[in-house]
Amino acid sequence: MTYKVAISFDRCKITSVTCGCGNKDIFYCAHVVALSLYRIRKPDQVKLRLPISETLFQMNRDQLQKFVQYLITAHHTEVLPTAQKLADEILSSNSEINQVHGAPDPTAGASIDDENCWHLDEEQVREQVKLFLSQGGYYGSGKQLNSMFAKVREMLRMRDSNGARMLTLITEQFMADPRLSLWRQQGTGITEKCRQLWDELGALWVCVVLNPHCKLEEKSSWLRQLRKWGEMDVCPLEDGNYGNELPNITNALTQSSSHSQDSLARPRRTVFTRAIEGCDLHWQDSHLQRIISSDFYVSPAYQREGESLLFNSQGQPLWLEHVPTACARVDALRSHGYPREALRLTVAIINTLRLQQQRQLEIYKHQKKELLQRGATTITNLEGWVGHPLNPIGCLFLTLTEACRLEEENCLEISDTGDTKPPVYQHVPVTTGSQDSGESYLSLALEVALMGMGQQRVMPEGLYAQDKVCRNEEQIIARLQDLELDPVLVQTLRKQCILLLEGGPFSGLGEVIHRESVPMHTFAKYLFSALLPHDADLAYKLALRAMRLPVLETTAPSGDVTHPHHLVSVVPSRYPRWFTLGHLESQQCELASTMLTAAKGDMLRLRTVLEAIQKNIHSSSLIFKLAQDAFKIATPADSNSDTTLLNVALELGLQVMRMTLSTLNWRRREMVRWLVTCATEVGVRALVSILQSWYSLFTPTEATSIVAATVMSHNTILRLSLDYPQREELASCARTLALQCAMKDPQNCALSALTLCEKDHIAFETAYQIVIDAASTGMTYTQLFTIARYMEHRGYPLRAFKLASLAMTHLNLAYNQDTHPAINDVLWACALSHSLGKNELAAIIPLVVKSVHCATVLSDILRRCTMTAPGLAGIPGRRNSGKLMSTDKAPLRQLLDATISAYINTTHSRLTHISPRHYGEFIEFLSKARETFLLAQDGHIQFAQFIDNLKQIYKGKKKLMLLVRERFG
Repeated sequence: MTYKVAISFDRCKITSVTCGCGNKDIFYCAHVVALSLYRIRKPDQVKLRLPISETLFQMNRDQLQKFVQYLITAHHTEVLPTAQKLADEILSSNSEINQVHGAPDPTAGASIDDENCWHLDEEQVREQVKLFLSQGGYYGSGKQLNSMFAKVREMLRMRDSNGARMLTLITEQFMADPRLSLWRQQGTGITEKCRQLWDELGALWVCVVLNPHCKLEEKSSWLRQLRKWGEMDVCPLEDGNYGNELPNITNALTQSSSHSQDSLARPRRTVFTRAIEGCDLHWQDSHLQRIISSDFYVSPAYQREGESLLFNSQGQPLWLEHVPTACARVDALRSHGYPREALRLTVAIINTLRLQQQRQLEIYKHQKKELLQRGATTITNLEGWVGHPLNPIGCLFLTLTEACRLEEENCLEISDTGDTKPPVYQHVPVTTGSQDSGESYLSLALEVALMGMGQQRVMPEGLYAQDKVCRNEEQIIARLQDLELDPVLVQTLRKQCILLLEGGPFSGLGEVIHRESVPMHTFAKYLFSALLPHDADLAYKLALRAMRLPVLETTAPSGDVTHPHHLVSVVPSRYPRWFTLGHLESQQCELASTMLTAAKGDMLRLRTVLEAIQKNIHSSSLIFKLAQDAFKIATPADSNSDTTLLNVALELGLQVMRMTLSTLNWRRREMVRWLVTCATEVGVRALVSILQSWYSLFTPTEATSIVAATVMSHNTILRLSLDYPQREELASCARTLALQCAMKDPQNCALSALTLCEKDHIAFETAYQIVIDAASTGMTYTQLFTIARYMEHRGYPLRAFKLASLAMTHLNLAYNQDTHPAINDVLWACALSHSLGKNELAAIIPLVVKSVHCATVLSDILRRCTMTAPGLAGIPGRRNSGKLMSTDKAPLRQLLDATISAYINTTHSRLTHISPRHYGEFIEFLSKARETFLLAQDGHIQFAQFIDNLKQIYKGKKKLMLLVRERFG
């Protein structure tokens, strides 16, 4: 395809482009790029001509006429209407065209005062941002918007004035996003993806307004715009949902007294507030100018004795600005294409941070005794650098590492898996005016990251700000993990770790920290793994110190008012407002797990880690997870178990058992089973121990049905390959446990206890006696029937009978409970008594008559008892007559009378509220009743009287009585 392309230049910039391809995009199409490159590479092939107006000026009247006519002929269809119109206007004396001298010339270029900037298709930028925002972060639109932000940064770095223009267009579309007002009305927060884009937008504006070489009028026009956006009520707030919570960008920490004021009194801070504040900053300070313009700016030697605010004792310059603000300057220098200047300012900031660290150490040494006695501190930084909207630590780290990056050949190639290769760094010595410091930008990068991450700071308010702390920490650690730790970096790491441990309340790893200090678990896990190969003692000391999570300790210490400028609001615990607590606790657990894994085989280290876990972790499910982790690491599939770590797993498991014994936990059964597995793996002594101390670990039900049952199972015996005495010892412990549990909770444990004691006569008798003692008071008929059936199954029919009789005394079946679940048990109990003999039957029938008032059940029992002779169980030493029993004599006579009376009572009960649709069913019921009546000697007379009685009492129910007459006369 061939396309027509036109490009306009002005003072080395492309100011407009058109192309026939019709491609709509923010960036130039390939054809425009091709033509530009052609013009750059082959300037002689593109003929340079005078503007067309100059050429026309040289023509006479005839030549001009000829020129115009030929031009019209060459394009007559397109040009003719325009030519006709222009001719009319020129010939009309008062037309607009005749009011102006001369005529336009598109080939002449712009005049000297005209705006000249690179061509940017503004409409296209708007359209694309609108489209990506409407997709709400789906279909990779977040990635697209991030690449537009990256484009803005690239433009700033190339000092292309369109950078700010493009950012303005993007921001306008962001502010017009219809979701903003929706979120505001519903009171829901902005979505996570969107929130991060807004953050980047705010940070970019800070960068733009801090451009060290922008014109004043540019800055004031940006300020107007930023204020306009910031005043709109849909403008997102800096911290996601709350009001202001961090000090003003241009003030340092001392402002913090406002922190304790009510949030209503605080000014509203939006995502643009920092950029608005940034407009007040300038670059005119002579000390700042000298820092960024020379590597060799040092104080004169004679000034190095006293205290100086401008230089340290080595004569290196310091920059004492509020840290995030100073870092925002570094970011601006880097972003606007001043990498050397950015590096120089970074070094000055780091020298300042070092000096502050030294001074804080000295202050702490004086207060150490008092602080350690109190065990807590109110001194802390209210503004954390990690998770800060301006990302100060990330910015310094990037500036320093970029200076050390080894640009390999094809470093931009992406590997097969689609991951970019991690960057490779080399040491680049720091250029300074003083004697060679032997430092490299890379070691400074590591040092400043460790300083920032180790800063003790109060947990900010609000879910978003807290979440950002975690995210930023993870980002910095991911970057740190790209560094290959060589001897130089290891030395930096060790030195900084020692400083952090000794740093008192200014370090998050110091001996005393504020109760609401941001925990250091994630950071410590990185430090532990990085230090372990080089200095294990230091690694453990650090990680063990970081295990604490003071906000979960019960009481909040009273505020210390001796340091008012560091005071955090002395409110009662606001711990429920730690939105990320779950994540923080799991990070604490990760740190512990990392230490356990590393300490495998080292009993002493494992002991200290175990103590730290028991002291600091308060969640049973997390300790359970640690126990499982330790067990997994201790029992690798391909080699022998590690006893040291197995014992730790068991001890943690025991702690979980104690913690969850009296609280409800849905994973409790799983935990109990796991503990038995773990104890089995440790060995027979561990099993004996948990059986002997069951009452502090398990409920009686768990102890009998899960613990003892599993210990006594065939699998366990095989797994442990026990000899006879060991097997006996375990069995004896299990039986003792069974009896203790049966005493404590006979309802739920009696059956398990009997089962566990089967093989030992004395224990079995004891368990049976416990059941009998508990039967009258503490047990339900269901439990007693279950144990009675078990006894019969075990060959103790008389004991079964005794228990069944006890069960009957607890039962009560009403006239209408003909589907009650206990009916089967009653039938079984009567069958058992009948099979034992006349005496047992005679003993149980009064109990049945007393407990069962349901006619159909009673008639069923009666029928079964008259079908066969009693005493068929054949109890040794008993004679049985083998004769069927008569319903006229005891004990069946009593049962028959009770059944007849139950039928009579039930009939009256049913008739009080019967509906016609149940008439048929009722007649069948009466037929069944007749069968029972007829078992008595004068049964037919009794039944006839009964029917007459009914006809008399219920004569109002005509239709029903008709049916009764039809069937029964």
